[in-house]
Amino acid sequence: MRRTFSWFYLAIAFGFIYLPVGALVLFSFQEGGLPVPPFNGPSLKWYGEILSDRDVTSALFHSLLVAIGSSVIAVTLGFFAAYGLARYVLPGSAFIRALLVAPLTVSYLIVGLGLLIVLTNTGVGLSLITVTIGHVVINLPLAFAIIYASMGAQHENAERAARDLGANETQVILLVTAPMLSPAIAAAFFLSITLSWDEFIIAFLLTRFDITLPVEIWSMLRSGLSPSLNAIGSVVFLISVAVLLLLEFTVLRRQK
Repeated sequence: MRRTFSWFYLAIAFGFIYLPVGALVLFSFQEGGLPVPPFNGPSLKWYGEILSDRDVTSALFHSLLVAIGSSVIAVTLGFFAAYGLARYVLPGSAFIRALLVAPLTVSYLIVGLGLLIVLTNTGVGLSLITVTIGHVVINLPLAFAIIYASMGAQHENAERAARDLGANETQVILLVTAPMLSPAIAAAFFLSITLSWDEFIIAFLLTRFDITLPVEIWSMLRSGLSPSLNAIGSVVFLISVAVLLLLEFTVLRRQK
């Protein structure tokens, strides 16, 4: 009975999580113009339509550009911040760590509005660059927390041994610390890409003409539901899953 109940509870939990996604993917293959039962298909009509839509493909490219660019910057800054706070005794280091992770507790809406006010007052025009800055702000605390938590005593001992053998500080970081922390760096990078890829509020507030895919989806929703939206959502979901699987296999392979 206990085993049966456990499997039943697990099935309900996974159904609750994935049923909406399953419905989204299923009706993206709908032949008709409305994504509602009864199902009429399968058909790749709507996938062909979105792939030939210049606005959608442009927004897709912008999302990938922002996600990769902001993740690279956030992970680089997070790595050096983690290294500095873990390896050197600084005054108020606990307070600095708290400040670095504080944006994780702040709503994206508040972060976006604050950045919008600052950028507007400084005369910086809204573009993909400002969206990238916003995504660095929200991804940097995550990258720092993941990398900082992975810095153990064994890494410090290896760095000390490298210095004793004549390595300078740059060589220690590039040839010893970074390779040993590569699973944590990869985890921070791929999670940052996933969060940036799906983010809407900051992208909506900090861009004007070159919009990202979530903003494009929102603008399409204003004209009503259609199977093309389901197709776009399916593509977004599949790319997110692919990134997470790549993260999983990369980290597990490195650990082995």
